[in-house]
Amino acid sequence: MTKNRLEAFSDGVIAIIITIMVLEMKIPKSGRFEDLIPLIPTFISYFMSFLFIGIYWGNHHHLLNIVKHVSSGIMLANLNLLFWLSLVPFATGWMGENKFEAPTVATYAVLLNICGLSYTVLQHIIINCHTLTEQMQKAIEKQKRKGIISVLGYSLAIPFAFVHAAISGALILLIAIIWLVPDKNIEKALNEK
Repeated sequence: MTKNRLEAFSDGVIAIIITIMVLEMKIPKSGRFEDLIPLIPTFISYFMSFLFIGIYWGNHHHLLNIVKHVSSGIMLANLNLLFWLSLVPFATGWMGENKFEAPTVATYAVLLNICGLSYTVLQHIIINCHTLTEQMQKAIEKQKRKGIISVLGYSLAIPFAFVHAAISGALILLIAIIWLVPDKNIEKALNEK
């Protein structure tokens, strides 16, 4: 398998995930603005998930810049990541439909944690299959630190969901902010070759 095929497949799955999320949003029966008010939790959960899927898409793109050859380990780790990401529409819908009840927010945080761990596994396998320059190793180390912070934040968001959903939401959004702009250090390291 070529890297381009892996990227195209991943991009397609991610596009479908976003499409499923938006199609799950129910349209009000009337044209009155006040009928949108009950949908606010659904819009918030959709926004959060769209943000996260977009962040994964961007960082996945930057990570795959390292790949020179695709091994079976990379394919399996990539499929693992895509599997967990494909569950995001379910968790998003459940959380939005139930107005951020504690079990739904905790489940969402667990899923985001598993997605983060899956991304880390993919990153680790890609690194082990390739020889990296010193600059690239430094760029990857920065991402690993962000990964550790993410796991800690998501892990805290799980029990805090039962204290107050807003605390979990704040932790989850802080993690999104950390990852929002993909790390350009990988691109810089690739351009220095």
